[in-house]
This record gives sequence, structure tokens and C-alpha cells, in this order.
Amino acid sequence: KEAAEFYCSVFPRSRITRVTHYGEAGPRAAGTVLTVDFELDGQRFTAIDGGPEFTFDEAVSLLVECDDQAEVDHYWEALTADGGQEGPCGWLKDKYGLSWQVVPRGMDDLIDGPDRARADRAMRAVLTMGKLDLAALMAAADGRD
Repeated sequence: KEAAEFYCSVFPRSRITRVTHYGEAGPRAAGTVLTVDFELDGQRFTAIDGGPEFTFDEAVSLLVECDDQAEVDHYWEALTADGGQEGPCGWLKDKYGLSWQVVPRGMDDLIDGPDRARADRAMRAVLTMGKLDLAALMAAADGRD
């Protein structure tokens, strides 16, 4: 529940919609949180507290598409706060260990577009960055770096 509350504080138009709790049948202590249903900017999620034996890894990440550098900066700073970890190529881990990628809207088209030279220049630039610098990324893609 703590994580869902944190995520709801980071994203606009977000809310917790339901919280369920373990009952006497367990396997966790009765009354502890079992699931949390929540929405982040209109996208629905359900989180389950299965216990410490279930952890996150980079095999799954959530994608945040941003309209401009200010949005990239906002999500990057909020999600890495209080113990989060910056990673390469726009990826990060938040303080709960969940991986996120914070990218400009249209990133897929930029690095996989029909102009292969432009796409390759963009990808080479991405590979040098932690948090993505949109101006530098576009300059590299356009051959202006």
C-alpha cells in the first residue's frame, strides 16, 4: 500500500481504488495488506504483497512516455528519490526496486524508424546517457551533435 500511495503521489490523475487484506486463513498475518488496486494517470494496476520472497528484477519495467524534458526530469527525480537508483538509457529503479524507463513520446519510432542512419545515431546517443537529455538525443539523431 505504501508503494501504491507513493506512485499515486508521483503521477497525475491517480488514486487507490481498493485495498484487500489477508484473513485468518493466511498465509500472512490477518489484517495485513493483500492487494492494492490503483490507477496511475488512468492506467489500472493491481499490486500484491506476497511477502519478501517475491522481488522485482529488470525483466519487467514500466514505461513512462514524456512530452518534454520537464516531464522527463519530474519523473526521473521523483522515482529515484529516497533510495531509488539511476540506471543507463533512461532506466531507473525506484525505492521499492521496481524498474521504470522514462523516455520521450515516440522513442520507439526514433530508434526504429525507416531512416536507419538517424535511428542508429539516436541509439548511440541513448547508450551514453542515464537520464535522457531530449535536446542532445534529437541533435544526435539529426546529426547535429
